[in-house]
Amino acid sequence: MRPNVLLITLDQFRADCLSAAEHAVVRTPHLDALARDGVRFARHYSQAAPCGPGRASLYTGMYAMNHRVVGNGSPLDRRFDNIAMLARRAGYEPALFGYTDQAIDPRDATGSDDPRLFTYNGILSGFDPILHVPDDQGPWVEWLDSLGYDVSVGSHELLASEHARPVEHSVGAFVTDTFLDWHSNQHEGWCAHISHLRPHPPYSAAGEWSTAYDPNTIDAPIPAEPQHWFHRGVLERTQAAAPTDPNQLAALRAQYFGMVSHIDEQVGRVFTALKERGDWDNTVIIVTADHGEMLGDHGLIEKLGYWEQSYAIPCIIRDPSRPAGYGTSPELFTENVDIMPTLAELIGTDIPAQCDGRSLVAFLNGDSPNEWRAAAHWEYDWRTTLIGSVPHEWPNDRMLERQHLAVTRTDTHAYVQFGNGDALCFDLVADPTWRTITTDPAVILPLAQEMLTWRSRHTDRLLADLVIRDGGVGRWPPVDWQR
Repeated sequence: MRPNVLLITLDQFRADCLSAAEHAVVRTPHLDALARDGVRFARHYSQAAPCGPGRASLYTGMYAMNHRVVGNGSPLDRRFDNIAMLARRAGYEPALFGYTDQAIDPRDATGSDDPRLFTYNGILSGFDPILHVPDDQGPWVEWLDSLGYDVSVGSHELLASEHARPVEHSVGAFVTDTFLDWHSNQHEGWCAHISHLRPHPPYSAAGEWSTAYDPNTIDAPIPAEPQHWFHRGVLERTQAAAPTDPNQLAALRAQYFGMVSHIDEQVGRVFTALKERGDWDNTVIIVTADHGEMLGDHGLIEKLGYWEQSYAIPCIIRDPSRPAGYGTSPELFTENVDIMPTLAELIGTDIPAQCDGRSLVAFLNGDSPNEWRAAAHWEYDWRTTLIGSVPHEWPNDRMLERQHLAVTRTDTHAYVQFGNGDALCFDLVADPTWRTITTDPAVILPLAQEMLTWRSRHTDRLLADLVIRDGGVGRWPPVDWQR
């Protein structure tokens, strides 16, 4: 019997903000229960930030250096496969509740006035948008209007004032309610993607969750020690700099924790419905995030740069047919590019050649795969903040190609390579908070070589594994080369 598939993404959710990950304050009982009844990947990373790039890696199984969605609004090339189309080939009709933040390939536009060219909130090809909630939160705002709320202040202010309304009227509850209504009419073999906004800012937890955590009990974040030009530069950006007042910062962190617990509650409502309708033991569940959140660490909020807090994310997978791995928390490095090949194996389809990730099914079986990666990698590109604001000759100005960085994170070090040739190396044994820099060539050279090897092993290989010979196209033996 074909399993149901449920992919849940929680926007801007830090990996350490789970009580299952031994967080000192935050409570996530429903995600904790899923971790006990599934596999929680303890060192899981997004490959890019912000939302559009991070989701592009999740949805395509590709590193940013290959899919080239480098910012919100960077188009996703139409030639790339994705998890929704993968599911369709397996006979599913993937339903979307929320958003995917993938800008259209301009070559597919119907003309210069195609409305899809004016937003980065495009819907990933292959999904049926049962509920599309773009950046303006339009459907939720309309619903609030029908309930009698004054919505003239706009969606951002409505989100920023979620603390003043009951949890039942939150955007998280609205998306959950819509999914539950749809789910109540489904039969076996459904596929859905619930894409929640929270705990993405504004930092305002819904209803009683806004007072669930006392700011006076919350530890201070990692202090800022800007030793590098990049760190100093982003601290000057008001949208990235955290509040300098300790009380304001503690209040912000308390609201974030409240948003985490609120969305955990919404996820729990979905799990309860699956159990009540008899779907629990026939549904593959994947819960993860698009990227993390700085939350005041290093003097920053939001998601950016090279810091681990922006890329370390939760990943919990439950396959009811593979109980051997239940309750385990593998410590090997896993990445969000691993989700697509994992899903392909779980639903019985070929893993597309474009995938940079590897299937996690061995972990679900309670095993440790052979020759697993010894480092995690991620990338950050800030050219989109420069286009239109500084002189350059687009698209041929190589200045833009300097505005990016890539990170190799091993057990002991984090190596950062900048597009302008600069580099940083953090000694994580001496200081796991990413504030101790090493300049030892004996340490840096092997890490730089590892990054070079990583990039060389993940160049575009869609046709590289094919040969034309003896009247045929393909590997030996032949494969379905069109995939």
